[in-house]
Amino acid sequence: MSGGRAGSTSSAPRSTPRPVTAPRVWADALARHDLPAMPVAGTGPLVVVAAHPDDETLGTAGFTAAAHGAGAEVRVVVATDGEAAFPGLDREERAALGRARRRELRDALTSLGLDDVDVTWLGLPDSDLAAHHGVLVDALRPVLAGATTCLAPWTEDPHPDHAAAGTAAAAAAPVTTHCWSYPIWACVWGSPDEVGPPWHRAARHDLSQAQARRKREAIARFGTQVATAPDGGPPILPPQVLAHFDTGVELFWRAPRRTGAPAARFADLYATPGGDPWATRTSWYERRKRAVALSCLPRQHYDSAAEPGCGTGELTRELAGRCGAVVASDVVPAAVAATRAATAGLPHVTVRADALPGPGAIPLGTDLAVMSEVLYYLSAADLHATLDLLAAAVVPGGDVLVVHWRGWPAEAPHDARAVRARFDADERFELLVDHVDTEFLAHVHRRR
Repeated sequence: MSGGRAGSTSSAPRSTPRPVTAPRVWADALARHDLPAMPVAGTGPLVVVAAHPDDETLGTAGFTAAAHGAGAEVRVVVATDGEAAFPGLDREERAALGRARRRELRDALTSLGLDDVDVTWLGLPDSDLAAHHGVLVDALRPVLAGATTCLAPWTEDPHPDHAAAGTAAAAAAPVTTHCWSYPIWACVWGSPDEVGPPWHRAARHDLSQAQARRKREAIARFGTQVATAPDGGPPILPPQVLAHFDTGVELFWRAPRRTGAPAARFADLYATPGGDPWATRTSWYERRKRAVALSCLPRQHYDSAAEPGCGTGELTRELAGRCGAVVASDVVPAAVAATRAATAGLPHVTVRADALPGPGAIPLGTDLAVMSEVLYYLSAADLHATLDLLAAAVVPGGDVLVVHWRGWPAEAPHDARAVRARFDADERFELLVDHVDTEFLAHVHRRR
């Protein structure tokens, strides 16, 4: 955390500090939301992005230590040295402060049991990250290569460097990386009502007593931030601010992609040996999911079905037994070929290369549209356009079967809950069937 006194930015002179929100306000809000736990297992390689030395400790120390303890490779990348924390310092004093803050971070990692963690220092100008967006993105890409999980400051944090670091991390992260945001000043300076956290994609990490103790010790290592300022002013992190980071809970928000999953990603998956990246032909999850999904259909027979995102064609073949005609489509040529092979000898099945929200994926006059684990990969605009396409193409009284895995694919801008909410809010569709399983959701909406 850097950028001048709490309540100011480093480019401004000392100002009256902003009021600090009482930690209990956020504790009460957390108690009102049943948030899932941040997944510790399988989080590595884990990359923690910080705008300044101490951001990573304040926002993520407990979770990062837990992931490291579970065997995850952890990497930390710090965009600036935090040299502009005290605007009154001259050039040499700022350089000395930057060196001190680097030492403090190493000491903090030692307190957390993270001695072996690699730290990448980018040395970009403190309080000016937004002006160096391209440089920051380019510098983050090699560090994020191969990362399973990325933690970065929230893009809506009121500190401009935090917002810039989060924005750059999102731009630099590979499509296969799960990106999460952590707040710093947002919770200190604002209430939940003022901040408007995205609770629907939030998760929490509850620190053990040992983790909380080590986190307090690590924060205390940042002497330049917790002690009296060089000019005798208050510290950057006074006790009332530190109380926010000693609640025993760390809050994270999923930072989903803003664009749809690229077709090239699925082409790469289908290029793997066997051409069946999700083991749709053999896995019990896939076979059971198909059986449950088909049993959710309220009618025994449909005249004309459409199945965008047909994959290997296993579901297509089973749909063919209950439909007079089936139009199956996929954006990946290998998937189109696989579905054609799976439905060979079924003349009432047409398989084509197409992608949502293209009109060819759901022809006019369809009375059944089936979309299994495809809609959450669409951008917000394409998801909206697909709902419009369904409303136009599916005949009144026709059915829309949607199936979602309950996890959140790294490539997906949405999760199952978000897509389901879009259908529930659309008055053109009426919910008929709602199946909640441990691993997937299935719902049938009827076109009004």
